[in-house]
Amino acid sequence: MALRLASYNVHRAIGRDRRTDPARILGVIREIDPDVIALQEVEAHDSGGDMLAWLAAETGMRAIAGTTLLRHDGHYGNGILTRCAIKATELVDLSFRNREPRGAIAVDLQLNASGSLRVVATHLGLRPAERREQVERLVKLFTWHEQDRSVLMGDLNEWFLWGKPLRHLHRYFDTTPAVATFPAHRPIFALDRLWTHPGSILRELKAHASPLARISSDHLPLVATLDL
Repeated sequence: MALRLASYNVHRAIGRDRRTDPARILGVIREIDPDVIALQEVEAHDSGGDMLAWLAAETGMRAIAGTTLLRHDGHYGNGILTRCAIKATELVDLSFRNREPRGAIAVDLQLNASGSLRVVATHLGLRPAERREQVERLVKLFTWHEQDRSVLMGDLNEWFLWGKPLRHLHRYFDTTPAVATFPAHRPIFALDRLWTHPGSILRELKAHASPLARISSDHLPLVATLDL
């Protein structure tokens, strides 16, 4: 069984041309055609315009919202869209002191005869100290049994491949390729990352660098194919 996963920081649907256009984000998702996609920086307005709900309706996928920031006119945060059956979900608070609130979505997906898959999607903080503490909390969401299968993905905001948060994650996950996804028009930094347990289920990991993706957000989507 092959499963396609993606992680995409949609930047509130603000593109390289500074226009806000959720339809372009929808177009990129349709290009990828994922079974599961983790989204960061999705927002909703009380006056109307819930981006995650709209994307779910347009794609026919199930949506799981992970709000991290409440504002006077709406909310903002993470989201997951999936075609898979959902067994359980958990919203995890990763907020650090007085920094911007952060969080993670942990979801257990039922994969028919292939069993289940735990997916944890997140968007970590901007400072090294908060990312280190957030990683400590994230690894507690996994059991690490040999028979278990799981994925951690999202925008880790880690600019350095040798940063302490990544080194800590590699105590638990096998090293995976660091694929440049930022900035979208000419990617240099691997801010968006994905790991699997066990490492052997990861078949392919690449950036989705279509012309539409290069203009729709400041990040390119990161796309993985799992062999289950």
